Amino acid sequence: MSRVLVGVKRVIDYAVKVRVKPDHSGVVTDGVKHSMNPFCEIAVEEAVKLKEKKLFKEVVAVSCGPAQATETIRTALAMGCDRGIHVEVTGKDYESLGPLQVSKIFAALAKKEEASLVILGKQAIDDDCNQTGQMTAALLDWPQGTFASEVEIEGDKVKVVREIDGGLETIKINMPAVVTADLRLNTPRYATLPNIMKAKKKKIANMKPADLGVDIVSRLEVLRVDEPPTRLAGVKVETVDDLVAKLKESGTI
Repeated sequence: MSRVLVGVKRVIDYAVKVRVKPDHSGVVTDGVKHSMNPFCEIAVEEAVKLKEKKLFKEVVAVSCGPAQATETIRTALAMGCDRGIHVEVTGKDYESLGPLQVSKIFAALAKKEEASLVILGKQAIDDDCNQTGQMTAALLDWPQGTFASEVEIEGDKVKVVREIDGGLETIKINMPAVVTADLRLNTPRYATLPNIMKAKKKKIANMKPADLGVDIVSRLEVLRVDEPPTRLAGVKVETVDDLVAKLKESGTI
């Protein structure tokens, strides 16, 4: 069965003003609204559209994190995914969970689920790392199409139009492959009430990284988190005409 694996990350909602904890150990998350990472929404939409075109038979949504991550998976199921996988990571392991650890999980799941395509958001709005897709492709030794603004399936190949600094680049890669979604790939659909109700009946498998044989110990340590410095007040920049007028008034010229 041809299958798409799509990543959905639970992040602090984009409209929330992020606050640093008083002890500078991280940001405040308790009582703060969370939602699906916007780039992951785009990835879900693209995966569902490919399935609607009869190019794939199943779309599986995957999220790594605490119990609340199942809410994000339910949102993906309401958008059209067929089932979900929740890889439970809690406590200190969750606090130190980075792109490399998530990539190991996705690589293991891609093999286990025999996925033909992995679609991820190009980056998450909380850490802005832009690394998980690339690392997943490296661990799997699969071709990758990053920053995709257009995706087309042509037989056993994927045509990807990529957004690069100089404009657009079109590549064609063999499947299985990893694709990361950029902002202009599509406009995610809203989950309708009937689909939200249907999503409650869809299956979400629960597992731990150890079940996949994945070591998620991080080699990085966050020493301190600080607010960005207060922006300094602007200064008025005089035009040449203003300067000439002042010099004439002072009799200099």
